[in-house]
Amino acid sequence: MYQTILTDANVYRLLLKLDVSLAEETRKKGCSCQGKLHSARYPRKPRGVPEALQEEYSSRDSFCCGEEGCRKRTTPPSFRFLSRKVYVGVVVVLLTALRHGATPARVAQLRAIVGVSRRTLERWREWWLQDFVRSSFWRSARGKLAVPVDKQTLPLSLLEAFHKATAAEKTVDLLRFILPLTTKSAVQET
Repeated sequence: MYQTILTDANVYRLLLKLDVSLAEETRKKGCSCQGKLHSARYPRKPRGVPEALQEEYSSRDSFCCGEEGCRKRTTPPSFRFLSRKVYVGVVVVLLTALRHGATPARVAQLRAIVGVSRRTLERWREWWLQDFVRSSFWRSARGKLAVPVDKQTLPLSLLEAFHKATAAEKTVDLLRFILPLTTKSAVQET
């Protein structure tokens, strides 16, 4: 069910569209000093993106205040990028989730398609099971969920907490839920 998302270019296009919308909202809001924000994109070399979308995923929106003396950088939250991780967020979420639900052979096949090493996958799993559950974000955000989430099967149990019809909708909801983790600017605002 979640496996097909990893190779579905339409999902990656949707995430790009959502990011463009978040960037526009951030730009319109302006700087906290009331200054105007100017585009200051920075290059990314994300892994796990379908080849047809490499160009669209090769930069991340960011802004710099135009007010003299401020010049503060503001980076909007992102559906595509999970903080400074090299692989795109959807890959980090779904491959780690599949460790709990798919057969080992299927996970190995998907790892090969996306190009993730076993060591990287284990590091992501450790992040979900240790760092994520200890984060101040998780401590405050888990109370917003309608159902309890099993910490030992994160992020699969978190995906399943979103009651939507399709796996793609659940995935987008999970990415929306963890948006504050995607940038320091977003974390500082919350």
